[in-house]
Amino acid sequence: MASRVSLKAKGKSSKGSKATEERSASEYLKEWTTWTMRKAKVITHYGFIPLVIIIGMNSDPKPPLSQLLSPV
Repeated sequence: MASRVSLKAKGKSSKGSKATEERSASEYLKEWTTWTMRKAKVITHYGFIPLVIIIGMNSDPKPPLSQLLSPV
């Protein structure tokens, strides 16, 4: 009897590639979320105090900048 030749493709099968695509999308989402959170942290860190000063300067009594920056 002659041996039969297999016609299966070597490498990734169709089932494996779907799992790989899902994992890839999951990794992409995780990477994007991490990048976004890092940027949001930096923006919040450097933008909070100026935001408070701007809101304070636009309030009704219009305090001078020195009064806004003083701790008293």
